[in-house]
Amino acid sequence: MSKPKVILTRKWPEAAEAKAKELFDAVINKDDHKMSIEELKEAMRNADALCPTVSDFQIDSEILNVKNRNCKIVANFGVGFNNIDTEAAKKAGVIVTNTPDVLTDCTADIAMVLLLSVARRIGEGERLVRNREWSGWCPTHMLSTKVTGKKLGFIGFGRIAQAVAQKAHFGFGMEISFYDPYPPSDEIIKKFSAKKFDTLEEVLRDSDFITLHCPGGGSNTNLMNKDRFALMKESAFLINTARGDVVDEAALVQALKDDVIAGAGLDVYAKEPTVTEELLSMNNVVLIPHLGSATTETRVAMGLRSLANVKAFFDGKEPGDRVA
Repeated sequence: MSKPKVILTRKWPEAAEAKAKELFDAVINKDDHKMSIEELKEAMRNADALCPTVSDFQIDSEILNVKNRNCKIVANFGVGFNNIDTEAAKKAGVIVTNTPDVLTDCTADIAMVLLLSVARRIGEGERLVRNREWSGWCPTHMLSTKVTGKKLGFIGFGRIAQAVAQKAHFGFGMEISFYDPYPPSDEIIKKFSAKKFDTLEEVLRDSDFITLHCPGGGSNTNLMNKDRFALMKESAFLINTARGDVVDEAALVQALKDDVIAGAGLDVYAKEPTVTEELLSMNNVVLIPHLGSATTETRVAMGLRSLANVKAFFDGKEPGDRVA
């Protein structure tokens, strides 16, 4: 019996690609180019399963309903899946899965990297040294913001947020608060001595740092806008490792220019890989290129998790990470 044909839309770590070849008739994207919409349609016709990523074109109804479609499952390489129209997939009868859990710790690490870097002016300081512009230590040079003991507010308090809270609360003594329409158990809230707010706005007013951990797209598009930046403390910082479209980047630029907030640390952007031009020249912003899950261990684990979902499906079992 022939193996199911699986198409990987981007290049994966070597170990994950090797597993794909072992389990399936795997088609590898050797030059790692971004597949065109026509290529994605052709993949849907030719493959039994498609493994896309957040950097691909949106897997929308046009692609899902392509004539003579053979693809039965779209196994996303990533925990977020707003790059796939899940409602259109349901209507088309295509299963959609994601890769939760395996990237939790590394994404949480990046959130803390951004928080510490923007608060302590690390990017600005490194540029000073690299440009040979540092004239030596003095008592008032590059004064920054203390992190230990400050208030950290979460918008969304799922797995990754809780991993950040673990590091921030127990490592830096930070006070934890959050808003989440689907809050965790009382046991988890008690673990972090966390304050549960009933509205997003209350978290914004209360916190010294705001970290975003909510899904992108839909009603969360531009969740952080001009009005909500105005609610934050002038000394507060915004951290985003969730999805770029959760932040209105034009409003963020204006808030930073007008000293409405103190700074921002961003790993994700509304129109990746394009970054709003004005952010690039701002010293009170730390910008990194979507590195949340970018460790070898995590990216291999993401690939294996995606493949496990595909294997379960073709073995006649329910994929463990089904989202549609």
